[in-house]
Amino acid sequence: MSGLNRAASIDDLRTIAKRRIPRFAFDLVDGGAESERNLRRNVEAFEEVELTPRYMVDVSQIDTKATMFGQTYNQPFGMAPIGMLNVFWPDADLTLAHLCKRENIPYVASSASSTRLESLAEAADGNGWFQLYVSSNKTVTEGLISRAESAGYDVLMVTADVPAAGKRDRDIRNQLSVPFRFTPEVILQLVSNPTWALASLKHGRPNIANYADLLQGATSYADVQKTLITPGFTWDDLARLRARWKGRLLVKGVLHPDDARRCAEVGCDGIVVSNHGGRQVAFGPPTIEALPPIAEAAGGRMKIILDSGIRRGADLIRAKALGADFAFAGRALAYGVGAGAARGADRAMEILKLELVRALGQLGATSFDTVRLPDVTKRPAHR
Repeated sequence: MSGLNRAASIDDLRTIAKRRIPRFAFDLVDGGAESERNLRRNVEAFEEVELTPRYMVDVSQIDTKATMFGQTYNQPFGMAPIGMLNVFWPDADLTLAHLCKRENIPYVASSASSTRLESLAEAADGNGWFQLYVSSNKTVTEGLISRAESAGYDVLMVTADVPAAGKRDRDIRNQLSVPFRFTPEVILQLVSNPTWALASLKHGRPNIANYADLLQGATSYADVQKTLITPGFTWDDLARLRARWKGRLLVKGVLHPDDARRCAEVGCDGIVVSNHGGRQVAFGPPTIEALPPIAEAAGGRMKIILDSGIRRGADLIRAKALGADFAFAGRALAYGVGAGAARGADRAMEILKLELVRALGQLGATSFDTVRLPDVTKRPAHR
């Protein structure tokens, strides 16, 4: 565990995780679409946002709490949905759900999780939100919604940015399949990563638990993606979902101000400014760059959440200053699990929390809620 204690940043945890996890499993979470330009720009664009420190302010007490939909959380960020995360490390889903409950932050269970949504709701215990992929099979979609209702989720996050499956070159090179095939190359990677191999052997081969019956004939991850999504999802379908779902409804994957306006008109409670962590397209804008005009278009009519690219506590402040009410970190916490299971997840959370408090203090802000646009010296350049 000394390696975890020496980890000073999320990038350090990523480095540790990369050493412990077979390449095919690491790439599944770490990789992006095609050239991975969008993945890189998500992180780089945060660095382009400069904040102006103000000093001689009493910052001996700093409040990081944030309220979303009537519930107050200890931190202004939660865990983003990541599908098939148990491939990255066994029981990663439940590890992070328990962590989010303990830390009092939201945990978003993915439709494509390796753990059944009911088990994740129980682990998150009131802090769980559910992310929905709208399937081309309406019966599948309705079944997931009904199960989410029965499990006690009251926030539904509809992912809109998958009209077509993203092309992830790393997964193609690794010949990723569901269920996994033990090719000679995979076996060699397992031998080279015995800790992961033994832990995975103990827990069994992961699958997409919420679709287990439907995916029996799938032979590749691309087949899985086709089952999860529909190219025919429209604004009319969103309006019907709004009428169907009685809890809070969010749309994830908004990158254009006009789409934000239409979400407000449909009656959504919030949107997630997201490019799927750079996993869908390589040609789109980084989320922090897309955020300001979207926040302006929303005009305070709904909550604005940002994900994709969060690696530092200061990134949370940058997002708040440019118009977000809240943020989600996905890979940042996943790298912690990969680096050291539950202890690693704790370390990732500790790093983000300490960085956030330190950055707020340096900025001269006594609470996350007091961060405003005037704190921004320089915005990311539009390209």
